[in-house]
Amino acid sequence: MASVVVNNRSETVAFNLDNTLMLTVLTLLAVGLVMMASASISIADERMGSPFHYLQRQSILVFIGLVVAAVFFMVSLEHWERFSPLLLVIGFILLILVLIPGIGHEVNGSRRWLPLGITNFQASELVKLLVIIFLAGYLVRRIDEVRHTMGGFVKPLVILALLGALLMAEPDFGSTVVILGTALGMLFLAGVPLSRLIILFAIVAGLLAVLVVVEPYRMARMTSFMDPWADPFGNGFQLTQALIAFGRGEWFGVGLGESIQKLFYLPEAHTDFIFSVLSEELGFVGGAFVILLFGLLVWRAFRIGNLALLNGQPFGGYLAFGIGIWVGMQAFINIGVNMGVLPTKGLTLPLMSYGGSSIVVMCMAMALLQRVYHEAKQAELADYDKGAVQ
Repeated sequence: MASVVVNNRSETVAFNLDNTLMLTVLTLLAVGLVMMASASISIADERMGSPFHYLQRQSILVFIGLVVAAVFFMVSLEHWERFSPLLLVIGFILLILVLIPGIGHEVNGSRRWLPLGITNFQASELVKLLVIIFLAGYLVRRIDEVRHTMGGFVKPLVILALLGALLMAEPDFGSTVVILGTALGMLFLAGVPLSRLIILFAIVAGLLAVLVVVEPYRMARMTSFMDPWADPFGNGFQLTQALIAFGRGEWFGVGLGESIQKLFYLPEAHTDFIFSVLSEELGFVGGAFVILLFGLLVWRAFRIGNLALLNGQPFGGYLAFGIGIWVGMQAFINIGVNMGVLPTKGLTLPLMSYGGSSIVVMCMAMALLQRVYHEAKQAELADYDKGAVQ
């Protein structure tokens, strides 16, 4: 724990920062920039005429993310809790705007982006965070109702179902899975009986299975995932190239910058499949190091959440749990897709893949985690001082 003291004339404010969390996040951002530069150098040169085009853009976006994170850290959790229902409304508005022709921007058959002049903003990335903030506030206001009545349990699920319907209309299957999975995890940690969650999980899994069957492209992804070598130059091309990258990397990799698969063999090498390039260039050791970093980040999020609950701050606790589940689940899915153990979902690797929306929103989430830690430590110190005086 580090305390940063800021003097402002008549008052002194101490900021408590989780050093482990901060170091982990900065390391992931740094490794992400290096690997993104390596993975994108050829495609950037071909498309943009500059081998470092994507690196320059990503560096600017990381800087913007860190500045926004600093602003978010200064906002009290009380304000986030108070305005959590309004934030959810904003999330709905963003998802509706994306679907309006002429407003939403379509890429490769998916309408997920809002044009912002120099860049496009992916609304679903921000909606993930807004849902977590809303659900944390709802659990604080209705915790007894959620735990003991079916109505309190079902109400947030109806809202999530509406959000899921908007996401599937884009379509964005991966974000839908992540949001629903995060919500189920938060409800479980809030004390919802396991029997209800099992029933709900079975229903959701059944609905998602139906969505896979009724859409030919999703079914094609599923069949190619199960046997990519059956059509290595068609539906299985992306996965087979990713697996070749892992095979070439062996234990210690072929060397930074020496990947062959990034040379127009592996599609989306600097976005969804950056982990494959990393594993090819840095090997099993490099890949294991990144997985360890994500595990450390999730562990710190849960520790911070527990610290908040112990110090009488349930909103901060549920918020930290939600962010931890979200980051862990998205990283698990992305790495699983890269390794061929999960079907392709189109999800970025948090804090590492190229993409401004993902990077900036993840920096916001990390700032909120630090804010939860700060306020929990402040409450802990206040209780300690009160006990010492008594």
